[in-house]
Amino acid sequence: MAQATTLNEQPKTAGGDEPELTDGFHLVIDALKLNGLTTIYGVPGIPITDFGRMAQAEGIRVLSFRHEQNAGYAAAIAGFLTKKPGICLTVSAPGFLNGLTALAHATTNCYPMILISGSSEREVVDLQQGDYEEMDQLAIAKSLCKAAFRVLHAADIGIGVARAIRASVSGRPGGVYLDLPAKLFGQVMNAEAGRKSLVKVIDAAPAQIPAPSAIARALDVLKSAKRPLIILGKGAAYAQADEAIKALVEKSGVPFLPMSMAKGLLPDTHPQCAGAARSTVLKDSDVVMLIGARLNWLLSHGKGKAWGDAPKKFIQIDIEPKEMDSNVEIVAPVVGDIGSCVAALLDGMGAKWNAAPADWTGTVAAKREENVAKMAPRLMNNNNPMDYHGALGVLRTVIKERPDAILVNEGANTLDLTRGVIDMYKPRKRLDVGTWGVMGIGMGQCIAAAVETGKPVLAIEGDSAFGFSGMEVETICRYELPVCIVVFNNDGIYRGTDVNAVSKDPAPTVFVKGARYDKMMEAFGGVGVNATTPDELKRAVNAAMDSGRPTLINAVLDPAAGSESGRIGNLNPQSVLKKK
Repeated sequence: MAQATTLNEQPKTAGGDEPELTDGFHLVIDALKLNGLTTIYGVPGIPITDFGRMAQAEGIRVLSFRHEQNAGYAAAIAGFLTKKPGICLTVSAPGFLNGLTALAHATTNCYPMILISGSSEREVVDLQQGDYEEMDQLAIAKSLCKAAFRVLHAADIGIGVARAIRASVSGRPGGVYLDLPAKLFGQVMNAEAGRKSLVKVIDAAPAQIPAPSAIARALDVLKSAKRPLIILGKGAAYAQADEAIKALVEKSGVPFLPMSMAKGLLPDTHPQCAGAARSTVLKDSDVVMLIGARLNWLLSHGKGKAWGDAPKKFIQIDIEPKEMDSNVEIVAPVVGDIGSCVAALLDGMGAKWNAAPADWTGTVAAKREENVAKMAPRLMNNNNPMDYHGALGVLRTVIKERPDAILVNEGANTLDLTRGVIDMYKPRKRLDVGTWGVMGIGMGQCIAAAVETGKPVLAIEGDSAFGFSGMEVETICRYELPVCIVVFNNDGIYRGTDVNAVSKDPAPTVFVKGARYDKMMEAFGGVGVNATTPDELKRAVNAAMDSGRPTLINAVLDPAAGSESGRIGNLNPQSVLKKK
């Protein structure tokens, strides 16, 4: 291993000539570039300020945020969109902790991401001598991510970056922490030895081929079904096996239910889409094939009232063997990467396949059409103040007319209702809160979506959700990104009508009445619009999407619009005590 030295201990050649040197800063930059990682999301500060400057000078795009958590959410969704680890760069201790929430979010959602943080020196941390922002960051990170590494010597930077990349994207993707102590950046070594120490990762996420017996078993179970259902999860969207998944669904003839971030793998208007008949297909199906979806709380753990009384057999396709039987028995587990598994299922079907029974597909289609017809009048109102359905009705048309646009969505009622109302037509165009249902992802995801795809972005935000990351509108304006943000403003969390009966303080769920979020965007040079009717909202959004200018539309909703926790109010614990 080549020996690295500090800057004031630079080696000399025998003849007195200065050798070509490199240092830790440039080795990290070169390692990232060698592996095609050319975008960094982060917040500058000690000890990584100069690293950001140098990375930018070396051709890496460095996007500087106002808060590390938002930079982390950007890196996480960049990983989902690109299948390469998104890079988040933070300072030590508090900055690291801010980024750690996003790293845990990435791991939970299976997004490849690498959090790189500067840190205090090991000898000071281990003796707890009170260094600036002293913290044993590696120990803290380990329990919240897929893998964590620390690099102490410049000659090991290439291996450290390579291990982080491979860990983040191989198998089930996730978050990785890479700890770089401040002293590492200043270490110097022979440039040629440094170049040789770098590692280009080969086949970082190798295909994992399913067992032929597992494929045969899954097809036998599917073939026996009288009321089959396919559920597509965001893992299916991440896989980018879009054509194969479409072919499998259409060849099988089975109704499919897309989870929120899988919407658009096949258009929501596809005749086999059961999104508008969700309750019916969950309760009445007898065989359910899960493709990149997990039976977690979002699917009521595969049991209980939502799944009805009909006996169920589950087929599950997942790259992680431990996912099988996590909540209910999986009678046909298929372990492998989704692209390989779906291709094997298609091959196993052969030239002819008995489509799903016509009475079942007819029942699903009829229920879907009935529910769509019921909803249609609610989406056509032009009320002032607006309700959710009137506002979403016009935004639904915007997305239909602009299917390439990226939709970012978060909130409580805003999330739940948008997911059901707005149809998606192409894969990976809907980005939202994911498995945790975490608020605050909005502006980070907007920025990464615009940067990584080059497409216009429409964000539909609850006023509460927007508050977690709203200051990043300055970042959006600074980088002149084509992002249109619609804040559904009903003056509070869930509703703006709660009253505090015992003091002059507002109720915990109530915000400033008549707030003008659009003025925030104007303050940074963007476009702000106050919209009070669906017609005004539609004109403002179309103008924003046409112009590509950073825009925030304050969509004034009836303060009474909304319900407690959207559709998951049952998760709120109830007091057993009677009110006095």
